Amino acid sequence: MTEQATGAHHPQPRPRSGGPQSATVEHVTGAQSLIRSLEEVGADTVFGIPGGAILPAYDPMMDSRRVRHVLVRHEQGAGHAAEGYALATGKVGVCMATSGPGATNLVTPIADAHMDSVPMVAITGQVASASIGTDAFQEADIVGITMPITKHNFLVTKGEDIPRVIAEAFHIASTGRPGPVLVDIPKDILQAQTTFSWPPVMDLPGYRPVTKPHAKQIREAAKLVTAAKRPVLYVGGGVLKAGATAELKVLAELTGAPVTTTLMALGAFPDSHPLHVGMPGMHGSVTAVTALQKADLIVALGARFDDRVTGKLDSFAPHAKIVHADIDPAEIGKNRAADVPIVGDAREVIADLIQALQKEYSEGGRGDYTAWWNDLNRWRETYPLGYDQPHDGSLSPQQVIERIGQLAPEDTIFTAGVGQHQMWAAHFIQYDKPATWLNSGGAGTMGYSLPAAMGAKAGQPDRTVWAIDGDGCFQMTNQELTTCALNNIPIKVAIINNGALGMVRQWQTLFYNQRYSNTVLHAGPDAVGKENRGTRVPDFVKLAEAMGCYALRCESPDELDKVIEEANSINDRPVVIDFIVHEDAMVWPMVPAGTSNDSILAARDVRPDFGDGQDD
Repeated sequence: MTEQATGAHHPQPRPRSGGPQSATVEHVTGAQSLIRSLEEVGADTVFGIPGGAILPAYDPMMDSRRVRHVLVRHEQGAGHAAEGYALATGKVGVCMATSGPGATNLVTPIADAHMDSVPMVAITGQVASASIGTDAFQEADIVGITMPITKHNFLVTKGEDIPRVIAEAFHIASTGRPGPVLVDIPKDILQAQTTFSWPPVMDLPGYRPVTKPHAKQIREAAKLVTAAKRPVLYVGGGVLKAGATAELKVLAELTGAPVTTTLMALGAFPDSHPLHVGMPGMHGSVTAVTALQKADLIVALGARFDDRVTGKLDSFAPHAKIVHADIDPAEIGKNRAADVPIVGDAREVIADLIQALQKEYSEGGRGDYTAWWNDLNRWRETYPLGYDQPHDGSLSPQQVIERIGQLAPEDTIFTAGVGQHQMWAAHFIQYDKPATWLNSGGAGTMGYSLPAAMGAKAGQPDRTVWAIDGDGCFQMTNQELTTCALNNIPIKVAIINNGALGMVRQWQTLFYNQRYSNTVLHAGPDAVGKENRGTRVPDFVKLAEAMGCYALRCESPDELDKVIEEANSINDRPVVIDFIVHEDAMVWPMVPAGTSNDSILAARDVRPDFGDGQDD
């Protein structure tokens, strides 16, 4: 991972390679070697839970003055906290669990980190070496289980390998395309005497990520940009991972091309910038979705043409040539063939592209995008993001989220769960800086928000962290409020409580004739189809208070600002606000699943007319 140009991220210190002649050798247990190795690679925070197989590692960790351990209430919380820590700090997140069910509880956050390219090292205990393969108590083949969802994983078989394996794990997790690495260590290896020497000699002969792009491909991309009439810069999360936000701003302003940032890239380019046309995708802005559809050139930077952005793939951007730049060569051409493929780190790609374009411009080659911007500005004015206030005077969820964003202190970090509240948080909070928006994009993991906020706050204790959560997501990982309360991690949680699994309910409204099968959360099955909002199980205020938090409830627009400001003023404990919002609010715009992006709806039954004769 390269350094964040804006200063928002700080890279994980690289493990150094060196020979035995420069190393200090110590005689220690495997467990002591593990903790010493974590100290040396710069890991300062570990989220985890002890158990039988990993227990030997917890004893020396108690004596470490450089590694802080946060005792979570569920291993899934440990994994998502490690993700939030990594994304908020730019360093490698670390989580730890015991064997069997402890390790398998990490599978979801490992898969989440893999999908979203989050640098994370998961350390798991394993049953003793002689018991592996015997179905011993609390045994699970976590190396085999996680092989498809890790960037790499290790089963340690010799104690003297621990320093090298930890150094390699952190190096692999944080370089190239970041991702999760699992290190599984049998209990007897942790208990046995071994040697510790640092720095280790890393042995990764097949691992050489390409960071420098090919000059010829850069020149070809620059020529396409100058020849285009309707270009779009399609920016993905890879730009954030590369710390390339300053370079991106220079590129956009140099070309004058519109910029669209994916759900994973919000904050990579300022939302407030006039060149920003919004987020693309199934629930993207009309302008962003349409810009990609009608483009004659798409410059994809650290993005992967996923199905949520493209809609029906064979109808996506039918007239566009594609420049696709990514550090992972496997992504290029995977979903959409590239006319100019560029393998490289986004920061270096963009920097070289800037130079190539400056050369093209100096020689008189420059595209004219005047007509293109006339179209884009007309769409922006005609189909802006917005929402209606409920007729019954109840709280609009969009208004709640919008006001949280407007009243939040500068540099606040926002996390979100998955569903309607996630999309509203993406649309109605303004992200002008990197590392201010953390969410589960690829995996779509309910329960991500609260523990990710916990990890972000642990890594950035001087910044405000708001978790925007749905009542469904919140009930999956809310036990980590106890962790926050007991470890002085004062996050703020907004529960957007519509009494339902909101996004699923929206689909039932639109596509299942309003048959709300098993999406009502606030009451039992007998209440389906009936107004029963007075019965709330659980009572989130009482629940939050029972876990050591300050809790509030807000049911009226008149109370909204007062409640949010009160939450912002409390910084000595976690704060939870139960916002009772209207249950029928929907996320718009929307491209129905499996259809072309040309089928985007600006609102229910409102199909945009782009005035070009193609969409009437």
